[in-house]
Amino acid sequence: MIPTRDDAEALAVCLAALRRQTVAPWEVVVVDNGSSDESAAIAAAWGARVVSELRVGIPAAAAAGYDAAKGDVIARLDADSRPDEGWVERIAARMNADPELVALTGTGRFVDLPAWSRTVMSAAYLGAYYLFAYLALGHAPLWGSSMAVRREAWLAVREDVSLEDVHDDLDLAFALGPHRRIRFDRALTVGVSARSLRGRAQRRRRLDRAWRTLRLNWRQAPPWRRWWHRIAGPRADGAAQAT
Repeated sequence: MIPTRDDAEALAVCLAALRRQTVAPWEVVVVDNGSSDESAAIAAAWGARVVSELRVGIPAAAAAGYDAAKGDVIARLDADSRPDEGWVERIAARMNADPELVALTGTGRFVDLPAWSRTVMSAAYLGAYYLFAYLALGHAPLWGSSMAVRREAWLAVREDVSLEDVHDDLDLAFALGPHRRIRFDRALTVGVSARSLRGRAQRRRRLDRAWRTLRLNWRQAPPWRRWWHRIAGPRADGAAQAT
């Protein structure tokens, strides 16, 4: 599943990468989020099933894609993601090997920075995201450019995710909670654009979105409660019912 808005050129490269997979995806769903360019036409030309979502924003587009997907496991990319040829095969293998695994997430490398800075910037940016998100959640986060979630898990929490201006991948990880098994897999590395880091306004927008996501979810369960659930497991629910 790929949400996109006015990103036809990048989307074509992503869909070409999916065409080269060692294990072909059962279907490719592209959510056209009110594009004014040729994104929808490009998706259809590559054989994707195009879903229209006119509520502008990645949270609404991603939710529409998860709803539309028909497979038992929904793999998620962004339009600028560049998966290697074994990406789908790796997800299928991990999910088949562990029935209790509800979501899987990977990492990325920036492909459009100077060669000397790609490794450092990728490690710094994504490493910081995973570290701080892990502390905030009490478990592994999700990263929308390379992830997968079981359809039954999405259906269980779909009413709990926000369609506001939040980081939809982090918000979904909050909704899944510390009692469900989410794992990080370094082998699910994809190439991505560094455009999210370019410009002060863009960086500020992403930071504001991050704080909004945290505030919204911490109202329901602050991090110390989430960590207690992670550590105590079923005992945490019993203690909550007894108080």
